[in-house]
Amino acid sequence: MATGSERSRMIAAQDGHRVTPAELFFDLVFVYAITQVTALMADDTTPLRILGGLVVLALLWWCWCCFAWLGNVVRADSGALFAVLVAVMAVMMVVLLTVPEVFSDRPGGLDAPLVFVLCYGAVRLLHLVSYRIAHPDDRALHATLRRTALLSVGPPLVLLLIGSALTGVAQVLVWLGAVVIDYVGIFVTGASGWRIASPGHSAERHGLIVIIALGESIVAIGVGVSGYPVTAAVLAAAVAGLLVVTGLWRLYFRQFSEAAEHRLAPLEGDDRTRLGRDVYTFLHLPLVAGVVLAALGMKKALHQVADAGHYALSEPLHGIAAWALTGGVGVFLLGAAAIVVRIGGPRPVTLITGGALCLVAGAVVVLVPALLAVALLAAAVTAMVALHGRTASRAVLKQS
Repeated sequence: MATGSERSRMIAAQDGHRVTPAELFFDLVFVYAITQVTALMADDTTPLRILGGLVVLALLWWCWCCFAWLGNVVRADSGALFAVLVAVMAVMMVVLLTVPEVFSDRPGGLDAPLVFVLCYGAVRLLHLVSYRIAHPDDRALHATLRRTALLSVGPPLVLLLIGSALTGVAQVLVWLGAVVIDYVGIFVTGASGWRIASPGHSAERHGLIVIIALGESIVAIGVGVSGYPVTAAVLAAAVAGLLVVTGLWRLYFRQFSEAAEHRLAPLEGDDRTRLGRDVYTFLHLPLVAGVVLAALGMKKALHQVADAGHYALSEPLHGIAAWALTGGVGVFLLGAAAIVVRIGGPRPVTLITGGALCLVAGAVVVLVPALLAVALLAAAVTAMVALHGRTASRAVLKQS
């Protein structure tokens, strides 16, 4: 049983540390986060709203990453960190409740954009303070925390506050600027002071958030057909959508997530930190963003297939939803290719080519029936993943 002093302090994690139930509990909030971002974009499928949704996703991703890194060096299931996580969950719930109004505040009630920004700032502050308390004698980390506050937290928070008073294009662009400064600021502060105690924990933690994002795609399929009769076309579209998700799952968990962990494990110090930062913090964001965009496209496609009263089966998807369906998969594939390159894997020619083609395939999606578009995407993803797997296997055999 933990003593009173153990419950009131941060307890360091050891090498080989794995994800704890407390962290899984923490992630439940981010299940809701991804759902809210998808709904935000689906509510107004214009290019500006899609960009705004991605900006919100990038901010929420940063909140998750902060405590994923902290949970790698401090145990989340004992000591004071669990209390911190519960506090962050409470603040994040407030953030997520404001997401539907973050770009179109409804009359009455609180100012949703301002509440969003203030709570986001509170989460970032809790992260820095928690790191400082957890490592009271680490001067290198303290210097990095100061640089992070000055470069990656303070200036973006000012821009977010300014943007919360604006509307439309101005708000989205100011917030986008805040995100860019935030991410560049983290890169500029460098790796000194940050630590990855357990590569296995990092790999498992980020794999779980990818699972959460893929789960949102499956939920989107169900939401898209909810309230409509189950027809043969609906069943075919749902199965095709599931095959798309399956292909992305297979690519991630069977073809490069384990390789990334193995590449990280033998490294030490700042080299390990830099690789972990690039692969997990920076390059996993396109994976999650790609899944969210694809989920939006599938939701719209399945809705159109199911709603026979307003859409004929021969009618294609239109507008931004057509791009999101294939473009989201393209973003995922290109993010996966970047990870393979960063860990020194075989050249991912198939992923790069397939990703680029998916990004421009929206021009074809608007010409073919929505059901056929989902089916063709499922076939393409399945083929690309299989081809990449065979190509990578041959490259490994040649190297050995």
